[in-house]
Amino acid sequence: MTKPPLKQVSKSAVRFNPTAFLETVAKGRALSSYRKGDVAFEQGEPADAVFYIKSGKFKITVLSEQGKEAVVAILGKDSFFGEGCLIGQSKRLTTATAMSESETMQVKKDEVLRVLHDEPLFSEMFISHILERNARVEEDLVDLLFNSSEKRLARVLLLLANFGKAGRPEPIIGKISQEILAEMVGTTRSRVSFFMNKFRKMGFIEYNGHIEVHSSLLSVVLSDPGRAVKAP
Repeated sequence: MTKPPLKQVSKSAVRFNPTAFLETVAKGRALSSYRKGDVAFEQGEPADAVFYIKSGKFKITVLSEQGKEAVVAILGKDSFFGEGCLIGQSKRLTTATAMSESETMQVKKDEVLRVLHDEPLFSEMFISHILERNARVEEDLVDLLFNSSEKRLARVLLLLANFGKAGRPEPIIGKISQEILAEMVGTTRSRVSFFMNKFRKMGFIEYNGHIEVHSSLLSVVLSDPGRAVKAP
């Protein structure tokens, strides 16, 4: 009895898996681990790779010529950073610092460009990330221009707790100082302290080694401007 011929699997039938790509060390891809305070790259260094956060959190900051530092973003698991190299940035415009024990997959610029060109599934995922980041920047600008510092702080805390992604806020992992919150909100540390105490007394947040944000904090973001309590 003759055996039936083996079924050939075409190359096109094997679908590219973006998750597997970002999990596997190979040519052009390197896995890196960081302790709290470790720097992935510094402002002014050559920009030649994109980073994907597998675990942990990173603070993205920029330093002015006058020596003033500002927090641009705080990014968590499944986020990309350093993608400016793909549009011709030869030097890093920001510094990326781990805020907790973290792990990244570093993908060389040429490898990212190759996969973006050859693999539609990866392109779709990456473009979705870029659009989401762009929308966040626009929201941050509107927030800064039109909302009170109380509302801006409430929004930052909800974003840090990933509110809206899973439907329920998560504990904010890693210590976020009031100085960092003040830089993100665009106000003073004393005002952040005032509003944080207010939020805690009203049951919107809790401190227990980390900040726990309750969904009720959303009421501050949605409240009428005239009802906001002003700091002294």
